[in-house]
Amino acid sequence: MNTPIKLPGVEERLEKRYNTLVQEHSGHAHPVAAGPRHLPDSDAKAATQAAWRFFKNPRTKTTLLAQPLLNEARRAAAADCADFALVMGDWSHLDYSTHSDKPDRIQIGNKDEIGYELFSQLLVSDRDGQPLAPLCLRLQAAAGMYSSQHNAPGPVASQLDALTADLDYVSRLGLAKRPVFIFDAEVDSVYHYRLWCPDHLLLVRVDEERKVLFEEQERALPEVVEVLRQRQAFARVRQVKHKGEKVWQHVAEAAVTLHREACLNREVKGKRKRITVGGEPLQMRLVVSELRREDGTVVARWLLLSNVSAEVDAATLALWYYWRWEIESYFKLLKGAGQYLEQWQQETGERVLKRLLVASMACVLVWRLARDKSAQGARARRLLVALSGRQMEYGKEFTEAALLAGLWVLLAMLDTLELHDPDQLREVARSIFSG
Repeated sequence: MNTPIKLPGVEERLEKRYNTLVQEHSGHAHPVAAGPRHLPDSDAKAATQAAWRFFKNPRTKTTLLAQPLLNEARRAAAADCADFALVMGDWSHLDYSTHSDKPDRIQIGNKDEIGYELFSQLLVSDRDGQPLAPLCLRLQAAAGMYSSQHNAPGPVASQLDALTADLDYVSRLGLAKRPVFIFDAEVDSVYHYRLWCPDHLLLVRVDEERKVLFEEQERALPEVVEVLRQRQAFARVRQVKHKGEKVWQHVAEAAVTLHREACLNREVKGKRKRITVGGEPLQMRLVVSELRREDGTVVARWLLLSNVSAEVDAATLALWYYWRWEIESYFKLLKGAGQYLEQWQQETGERVLKRLLVASMACVLVWRLARDKSAQGARARRLLVALSGRQMEYGKEFTEAALLAGLWVLLAMLDTLELHDPDQLREVARSIFSG
């Protein structure tokens, strides 16, 4: 079977194995059989050994395995982003508490939560919120921080301090559109806003108790929201779905200034201390997004700070944050609806990360098909859904998990047709059903 994905800098044998592994991850795994699936023309034991050797091979470096993803990201940013490249960042715990054969696991939550911590930045289209490609992956293990940016584990820093290098890295990738980094409230830090805003565009959900200068008075953000409500500043902009329910998104905006000292947790003379750091006042846009039912009931409210210029209106910024859910869908595709990542048997964090980079390329192939507007793309999606055997929610054409499952059936079918004549296959089917 033709395998066109290029893996630069390695011999043909490793590139061919990489393509085979991508195909073997192009399907829906099972929690009790989460290894790479093997195609009909290969032996299960041989395929397992080949995968083990590939991920153990020192020449299959993480920076090398990231290159096909970055190539797709550059292509997609040029073709599928209008004005900006939206970059959704988030952390996810990988629970390997029952995998005692992974000696480099760390505590990722309470004492019973053992595994690795994964961070990813996902490129998303500013046209329709469709996922395009992961831009970087980091995995924290006992040996340090493994990353798609470096080939050796680096020192472990706090989440936000490590994020500074990630923002710089993405900005240097040469994407055709300028990145806008979109985060949830874990990134709400005045110190880091002051550090990042001169060089990067941000859109971050913030703590409702944060205090700002608004019209030259210090106010908590809920007070600013109440002033906007009294002034009838909210506009109903679009209908969206929230937890399966159709609601209306209402948006208002205000100019605010972050003027207070920043608070940081730092180690001082061997002890963990909370210190304050002064800084210049920072002007930001406050965007308030409320999801309301027809009767006016607010079911969700997001307070967003951004330094994106006013050429992008508040309604668009609110929509961009609404699309942040795509990175949660990516984690779901990896962990529960496609790859069953938390059941993988690789014995080190480095090898888990290598396999993640391969599995992510399979996700990219599915995302590319999902956004294909051509007639051929529509036919391909219908075929894969039919091959998956899955029922779709009424009015929904496909899901990424269904496309993955159908793609595996298609690959296995094509491989089988290279080994067996169709008449032979019909005869096998007849013998099964006739007894």
